[in-house]
Amino acid sequence: MNLSATEKSERLAQNVIDIRPFRGGWPLIVLLAVTLSGCGDKPPPQAAAGPPPVTVAQPTKRTVTDWDEFTGRFEAVEEVQVRARVGGFVTSVEFRDGAFVGTGDLLYVIDARPFEAVAEQADGQLADARAKGELAKRELDRGLTLVQTSAVSESVVDQRRQALQAAKAAEMQASGALKAAQLNIEFTHVIAPIGGRVSRHLVSVGNLVQGSDAGGGTLLTSIVSLDPIYIYFDMDEATYLKNNRLYFEGKRPSSRENANPVQVTLVGETKPSHDGKVNFLDNRLDVSTGTLRGRAVIPNKDFSILPGQFGRVRLIGSAPYEALLLPDTAIATDQSRKIVFVVKEDDTVEARPVILGPLDEGLRVVREGLKAEDRVIVDGLQRVRVGAKVSPHAAPAAPAAPPGNKT
Repeated sequence: MNLSATEKSERLAQNVIDIRPFRGGWPLIVLLAVTLSGCGDKPPPQAAAGPPPVTVAQPTKRTVTDWDEFTGRFEAVEEVQVRARVGGFVTSVEFRDGAFVGTGDLLYVIDARPFEAVAEQADGQLADARAKGELAKRELDRGLTLVQTSAVSESVVDQRRQALQAAKAAEMQASGALKAAQLNIEFTHVIAPIGGRVSRHLVSVGNLVQGSDAGGGTLLTSIVSLDPIYIYFDMDEATYLKNNRLYFEGKRPSSRENANPVQVTLVGETKPSHDGKVNFLDNRLDVSTGTLRGRAVIPNKDFSILPGQFGRVRLIGSAPYEALLLPDTAIATDQSRKIVFVVKEDDTVEARPVILGPLDEGLRVVREGLKAEDRVIVDGLQRVRVGAKVSPHAAPAAPAAPPGNKT
């Protein structure tokens, strides 16, 4: 520790830095000095964070109607399986597969020559029966004249009367046989019993078909009507009981007594595109499924819907009533409850449990838990805590929906 003056001088000389090589770099040295001088300074304190901003809106109030939704399948109002009524060889097919046909349009032609021959034979038998009937009538007239002079006995007159009756019966039989033969000739021209879209031809020219008297008749094709069209749906027992209760309370008309409206959404659509009316409810529930079969009739002017398609059926489920509505984004889940976050007068957040209803025009019906004047957080839910303050900002007003856009 005790150093002589000479040793101190030598040590000081060792610590001196020769700055001659850095004479051209004075700016760098000054910058380094300023930087080193600031290393010992403390960072400035951060400003305290304010309440998080959120977007709030009051519930929308309007008149709504509840709808019950079911899965349905379309079926034709009229459907006919066209079968041969007489047997024979097919001579021509008169329709294009899949085309529209009208009532009475010709579909098939069956060889009619055998039936024409039978008709000629029946016509001859009818002429013979009529001739015999005229002869029997003349014989009876002569007998009635002769019996007055006792030229013939009463028994002869009775025999002639019986012969006339037999001749009339034979004439009726021959007439019936002729009509049957003429019907068979008519049946060789197979016509469309209804108008609609025809299927493909199942029998080609030259094939032998069996008539209806030979075990049902050969199936030739089928025809379905398209406008209007039915949609069948199955209503669960709980919905049936709910609607039944509303009917007895006078809050909903019965579909048995009124043509309640329905809305149908086709596969791939996001909103209903067809309107119709209920025109049938079954008289009992299916014991295997616990459902009640219903049916609605839907106009199909453009023939775009085909039998066998699926659709979602919305059936009116209540009378119109005033309701509060919110966007689904404003609703959170707390375990088994649905909640919304309400901003109180002091700008603190309160969690409010709610009971929800169905969607109506993109908004969720809130049945219980809200008031019309409540400020509900609709954006910024992730930034709020119950009891903490927030900075609320009113949501921009939604544009009015164009007329006819209600779903």
